[in-house]
Amino acid sequence: MSYVSDLRAVLRGRDFRRLFATRLVSQFSDGVFQFAVAGYAFFTPEKQTTAAEAAVAMAVLFLPYSILGPFAGVFIDRWSRRQILVIAPIVRGTLLVVAAVLVAAQAPDWCFYAAALAVLGVNRFFLSALSASLPHVVDSERLLLANAVTPTSGTVVTFIGAGAGYLLRLLFGSGQGGTALLLVSSGLIFGLSAFIAATMARALLGPSYDPSLPQAREALRNVITGLVDGVRHIVHMRAPAAALGSMAAHRFFYGMTFVMTVMLYRFYFTTDAEAGLSHLTGVLATSGIGFFMAAVITPWATERFRPESWIPIMLTTAGVLGLVLCLPFRQLGFLVAGFVLGVAGQSVKICTDTIVQRDVEDAYLGRVFAIYDMLFNGVFVIAAGVAALMLPANGKSYAVLVVAAVGYVLSALAYRLITTPRSRTAQEVAQ
Repeated sequence: MSYVSDLRAVLRGRDFRRLFATRLVSQFSDGVFQFAVAGYAFFTPEKQTTAAEAAVAMAVLFLPYSILGPFAGVFIDRWSRRQILVIAPIVRGTLLVVAAVLVAAQAPDWCFYAAALAVLGVNRFFLSALSASLPHVVDSERLLLANAVTPTSGTVVTFIGAGAGYLLRLLFGSGQGGTALLLVSSGLIFGLSAFIAATMARALLGPSYDPSLPQAREALRNVITGLVDGVRHIVHMRAPAAALGSMAAHRFFYGMTFVMTVMLYRFYFTTDAEAGLSHLTGVLATSGIGFFMAAVITPWATERFRPESWIPIMLTTAGVLGLVLCLPFRQLGFLVAGFVLGVAGQSVKICTDTIVQRDVEDAYLGRVFAIYDMLFNGVFVIAAGVAALMLPANGKSYAVLVVAAVGYVLSALAYRLITTPRSRTAQEVAQ
């Protein structure tokens, strides 16, 4: 009952609702965009994508998050976060139109991926500002619930956006002209989030003024120093550091599983590109349901176990059930595994977001979330590269499944060892 009342209290906040709506509109657009990119890169009938090419595509799409992360943190801790939320959608929408023109003109793939690099770089800047803004519109005692509702709902809406992208692809066609129209649609939708963000007060979302911080121009020249400051701030904080490590572990083993799943649906379960994309959409749907369920389960579970206990439970669940469900290499198993990994992965993220926001000082939040993004996406790219080395042409690999399962369980054990307070020695007890 307290969960329902707390949820109502969070949703009653006018500024929270506006920030929430900004996230939902932007991430719906992101779902359309991601589906357009996936369809273009992996399920274009004329292309025969290999695991190595899939890894390269993922590197192109995710590395901007890691490369731009430190720069984003510097500005998010200095600029009006509300202004970032207003300006970034306009820039991103413009870049999406450019990407659409390149695709329609049948430009080389590298031109498209260059535009996608810019689009995703702006998007990560935008999402980092959203995360750093949340503590300014929610009471600290309801922060975990807000983290369960906002990023999780945003992710679910991303899946819904991907579903809308699938329907639009059926309408527009699977060719390059259809992809171009998908990109334009995504840009127009994303632009709407700027109008919602503009309804919030400019100073509402911080950052808090810190006179010790250098000016942005000086900080930009010393961006590596700023990143080191963020690392130094968090490295001695056991709870946030361990939470970030658990999130990175999940992203690595999830990344390996994801690349394998894409290759399986492209070449093993069916050799027809359109049929494979349709079936893979089912896995994305069950994953989206899992993300939604995580928002319901995690606040309830953490009232009984604490976030520090729920993280290893979810990591272990992902490892054990993921192996059991996927080992027969049947489509039904992967559908259910999509749900399990969706619940587990989003539960870990909710807990990590909350621990970081709870324990890290506001003046460092932007930089810490930049580090968070570097891990979140950089580790995923590394995982894609490792999977490419292990996967056969059709994607079926028992080794990848076993490595992911064992890795999840070992990560859970490592997290428990790091976060469990050390017991006192016998001499200390005697004293």
